[in-house]
Amino acid sequence: MAYDEAPGAGLDRAKPTSRASSMWRWEGFLHARAADAVTLGEGNTPLLPASSLGLGDVWIKDESRNPTWSFKDRLASGALTMARHFGAKVIASSSSGNAGAAAAAYAAKAGIPCIVFTFVGSAGPLVLQMRAYGAMVVKVADKADRWRLQSLGVKELGWYPTSPFFGLVVGSNPYGMEGYKTIAFEIAEAFDWEPPDWCVLPVCYGDALYGMWKGFEELKALGWIERTPRFVAAEVSGSLPAALESGDPMPPEIARNAPSIATSIGASQATVQALDVLRRSRGTAVTVGDDEMRRWVVTLAAREGIWPEASSAAPFAAIERLRGQGIIKPHDRCVALLTASGLKDPGPIETALPEPPLVSGGLPDLLTALKNTYGFSHG
Repeated sequence: MAYDEAPGAGLDRAKPTSRASSMWRWEGFLHARAADAVTLGEGNTPLLPASSLGLGDVWIKDESRNPTWSFKDRLASGALTMARHFGAKVIASSSSGNAGAAAAAYAAKAGIPCIVFTFVGSAGPLVLQMRAYGAMVVKVADKADRWRLQSLGVKELGWYPTSPFFGLVVGSNPYGMEGYKTIAFEIAEAFDWEPPDWCVLPVCYGDALYGMWKGFEELKALGWIERTPRFVAAEVSGSLPAALESGDPMPPEIARNAPSIATSIGASQATVQALDVLRRSRGTAVTVGDDEMRRWVVTLAAREGIWPEASSAAPFAAIERLRGQGIIKPHDRCVALLTASGLKDPGPIETALPEPPLVSGGLPDLLTALKNTYGFSHG
């Protein structure tokens, strides 16, 4: 999908952006003017070195710094900008959490009612976040009913969708997906237009995977960068690794025996666009388990001061494995996309760390409790 023949044409790499203090500073690459955008100041998130992780040259693109604390704000801004342009009367989203929260917040900013379909078992804080922004949240027992109900609203009542609402899934709102290009632009700019060797993302449907790849491709077409990164999809179903191994054009559906702690990437089937990006970029995919994600949630928080949502820890497990296998070379630079804050779903921390001790006595009791619970010994 493209909105003109050469996005960004006529811009100067030395001064590529507008003065907007959001992702809309890249308006020359996007589908609307910054002045017309529905924005909460999304984008311009930090790119942080993470040398303490023992994974080599790894950087964290910390999307938890966005207004609703996830990367979905870029999608919501792109989608809601066009929803307002088209005169949409109702916004509809099917979401386990982050996309619904972002849709609700940006719909509130745009002054448009928002309905979010979620499922029983979605993380409580995420559902509360949707409700706080004024969304009309509807829960279903069967996940498939989310799409069925949203599809009825879209087709029969003209609701404006910001998320997938039918299968096989091919991605979310196309205007929203354009917003993810700006992640690539920010990474390339931060590295002085020398892209990393690898970009590693947690993947459910592959919206950000596609958007980032498209962004790098547009920069390369303009001659702003000489090459594009290879991409890695970290997922929990194993759909993409299976498709890459078999050579099939369609990722298969692979059911899990139990739900993953990474509800944000819990889909059982990946998308054609995600598979296409991996093949075009000479990338790969890794299936990540719950124990690995719990470990990396704790590690990132304790070593880097960044508390990620469980799905955001998946890229680090993937990098660790691919370094060990020699697929990611020792000196290759990697950027891991940290998609959302751990406050969205604190469950992994609750189960991975000891319960804080209750101390009522004096200093000896305090030191005993610290040693017994945390293994801490005072000098």
